[in-house]
Amino acid sequence: QVRVVESGGGLVQAGGSLTLSCVASGPRVSYSGMGWFRQGTGAEREFVAAISWSGSATEYGDSVKGRFTISRDNGKNTVYLLMNKLRPEDKDVYFCAMASDGLTIATLTREYDTWGQGTQVTVSS
Repeated sequence: QVRVVESGGGLVQAGGSLTLSCVASGPRVSYSGMGWFRQGTGAEREFVAAISWSGSATEYGDSVKGRFTISRDNGKNTVYLLMNKLRPEDKDVYFCAMASDGLTIATLTREYDTWGQGTQVTVSS
């Protein structure tokens, strides 16, 4: 059974940094694309970043380009999201996800079939 678990959320001041981690387990972990999404209360889930199984390809949402960096360590089955220059509008629940079988990298929610429980990120102004 495939599973992903996020951690690392918390409270940070605007302009600060935070790193989220996502540990994946189960079959196809080492060859699946991974992604991060975020969602505010009453809002749709928004694409943040994605990375291919090899780590050679990445994609970012427009609102986080140049500030966030996604990376992965396949030896640890872990994906990271380094968030720099955080803004109050970055406050959301952040979700890690694994792309559906056969997808190297994906940016749409429907392309992911395994989701974590989410971790809260709060940015104070």
